[in-house]
Amino acid sequence: MNDETPTAAPAAPAEGGAARQQKKRKAARPLHPVLHTLFELYPRLFGARFLPLKLGVFEEMVAAHPDRLKAEELKVALGLHTRSTRYLEAVAAGVPRHDLQAQPVEPVAPEHVHHAILELYRRKSATPQEPLARERAVKQLVEAVGRSGLGRDGYRERFGAGPDFAVALLDEALMAIGQKSARQEALQRAFQASGKSVEDFAEMYGLSTAEVKALGAAA
Repeated sequence: MNDETPTAAPAAPAEGGAARQQKKRKAARPLHPVLHTLFELYPRLFGARFLPLKLGVFEEMVAAHPDRLKAEELKVALGLHTRSTRYLEAVAAGVPRHDLQAQPVEPVAPEHVHHAILELYRRKSATPQEPLARERAVKQLVEAVGRSGLGRDGYRERFGAGPDFAVALLDEALMAIGQKSARQEALQRAFQASGKSVEDFAEMYGLSTAEVKALGAAA
C-alpha cells in the first residue's frame, strides 16, 4: 500500500445505475477527428441523421479526397461510425444505402438489417429500458421480414439460429406476423360474406375505408 494512502478513508457510496450511466456518458471518448472531416464534407450523410452508406463508399471517399482522408484513419473512423447506435438505428429501420450525394441507391441486405436490430436490443437488454427495447426489436423484425421478401418460413430458415435472445425475439415476431395474417384472412372472409358496403364494414370493425378496400383487393 502507498504510504500516502489514508488507512481509514471512508468508503464511497455505491452509485446507482442511472448515476453510472451518466458518468460513462461524461467519460465518453472524444469524437474521432476524421468524423469531423466527414461531417464537413458530407453533412447529409454524417449530420443530425445518419444514413446507411453504399458498399464501396470507402474507396470512393479516399479517391475523392486523397489529401484530407488517409486510408487507415478513414477505415478506423468509418468503423466507429457504422458501429454507432445512431447508424445501427437507421439500418434497423430499413433506410436504404446512400451514395456520396446522399441519394438512395440500394436496400440494405436482410442480414445487415437483422444484425442491427439484434445489436440494438443487446445494448439495451441489461438496462431498465429492456421491455421497450424488446417491443421495438420485435416490431422492427416484423417489418424486416416483410421487406426481405423471404416470407416467414424463409426468414426463419435463414436467421432462426443464434443466441437464445435472438431466437426468442424472432419467434415472437413471426408469431405476431402469423396472428396478423390470420386476422386479415378472417376479415376478408367476413367482408365477402357480409354484403355490406366498404363504408359500413369499415365502421362496423373500426377500420379505415382504405383498409377495407385492401381486403377486397387481396381477396
